[in-house]
Amino acid sequence: MSRGIFAALSPSDCRLCAAPLQNISRLPVCEECIAAIQPIVTETCGVCGEALPALSGGGAARGLCSACQETPSLFAKAVAFGAYDEQLRELIHLLKYEKIIPAAGVLGKYLLQAIQKLDPPPKVLIVPVPLHSSKRRQRRFNQAELIARAALKRMGGDRAQFASDVLKRVRPTVSQIGLTRPQRRDNIRGAFQVVHLNRVEGRSILLVDDVLTTGTTASECARVLRKAGADQVWVATVARTLKIAGRAFEDDRQFEQQAS
Repeated sequence: MSRGIFAALSPSDCRLCAAPLQNISRLPVCEECIAAIQPIVTETCGVCGEALPALSGGGAARGLCSACQETPSLFAKAVAFGAYDEQLRELIHLLKYEKIIPAAGVLGKYLLQAIQKLDPPPKVLIVPVPLHSSKRRQRRFNQAELIARAALKRMGGDRAQFASDVLKRVRPTVSQIGLTRPQRRDNIRGAFQVVHLNRVEGRSILLVDDVLTTGTTASECARVLRKAGADQVWVATVARTLKIAGRAFEDDRQFEQQAS
C-alpha cells in the first residue's frame, strides 16, 4: 500500500538503471542495483590491491604484482571493497559529480568493509585524501571525507580517530585520468603537505579515498605522512580500478568533461 502511494505521489526512476523506484528513500537507487554491487573476489596484490590474474611474471606467483616487486611501496598495504566498474562506479559518480549526498552513506558501508580487511591497530588515525581549496569550492564537499565519516559512524566505539585537517592539498593538479604512470608522479609530486606534525608523528595512519587507480596519489600522501613522522600508512578505498575493468578511465574522462 505505502509503496503504491509513494509511486503515485513521488514518481521517480533509479538513477543507475532507470527502473521505477518502489521504496521511499533519499537515495534514488533501486534495491536491485545496490544488491548488484559486490566485493572484489579475484586474487589481488598483497600490497597495492591490483588484480593478479591480469598480470604476469614471478611477482604474481608470490602474491605481489610486478610493480610492487620492482619498487617498494610507500604505504604498507592498500585494500578496496569493489572494482571500479558498473553499479559501484555509477554510485560514486552520483556523489562525486551529481552531488547526491545520501550516496555517501552506502559508500561508507563499503569503505568500512575495506577497512575491516586491514584490521588496523587501535587508535589508528583516519585521514581522507584532501581536495585543493579551489576544487572543494567548486564541488562544495570532499567526497573522501563524507564517505570516511559515514564509515566511522558505522565503526562505532573508539577504535579510530578522524582527522580531516592534518593533510592539506597545497597546489592544484590536472586530472590524473589518461596520464602515464611517470606523468602521474610528476603531476602529484609536492601537492600535499602535513599541517599538524604533532598529530602525525609516531601514529599509524589510515588514508582513505573513494577510488584508487594506479596508487600514485596514495603513494605521494604516504610519502609526505611518513616524512612527517608517521609510523605506518595503510590505504582503504571504496573502489579500485583493476586491469580487468580498464574502461573506467575513459568513462571517467567523459564524466569529468560533462561536470566541468
